[in-house]
Amino acid sequence: MSTEKQLSYQITNTYSVLNDFTEKTKTVWLVCHGIGYLSRYFLRHFNHLNAKENYIIAPQAQSKYYLNNEYKHVGASWLTKECTEAETENVLNYLDQVYKAENLENVPRLIILGYSQGVSVATRWIARRKINCDELIMHSGKVPAELTTEDFRFLKNTNFTFIYGTEDEYLKNGIIKIEEKRLNELFPNNFEIKNYKGGHEVNTKLIAEFA
Repeated sequence: MSTEKQLSYQITNTYSVLNDFTEKTKTVWLVCHGIGYLSRYFLRHFNHLNAKENYIIAPQAQSKYYLNNEYKHVGASWLTKECTEAETENVLNYLDQVYKAENLENVPRLIILGYSQGVSVATRWIARRKINCDELIMHSGKVPAELTTEDFRFLKNTNFTFIYGTEDEYLKNGIIKIEEKRLNELFPNNFEIKNYKGGHEVNTKLIAEFA
């Protein structure tokens, strides 16, 4: 009979940044990529923002794998259904260190964006660690089922935005209607929905509206 045991150990991970943080920086973004990305490539979706005014931080999901079974290109995943609670805590501990390293408690304006799988990571981190931000952008992803209105009540002055493509293959068959209803309950104030004609893809045009 096999037995699964658990232990703790220290790991090292990277994160990527775009532009420099200077006295001219007006907005700092922390952006959580979707499944299959590496953080340095996810940053390409923010190249169009004013480089002097926007400083973008892209954390890196720790679980990496080869894409398309070709053993050439590498992607990453934040979480799976395997040991989700323990892995979630690992991810949150990592994000805590990014937050500390970049001194995000003392920036002029903080936007936290999650894309696809990154929505679950960003919202769990905000809710569990009580992270304050000026904008929470949930792009083409779902908020985890365990989170409630009470988890976000501490955010008194935050704007909440849900962005999705009308042809997103992951949000069809009535899923979007259910998600919209739930999001309106989770965020009763300062909540807005923006959609665009397109599929499961990062919409750089809508992102630019927040810069």
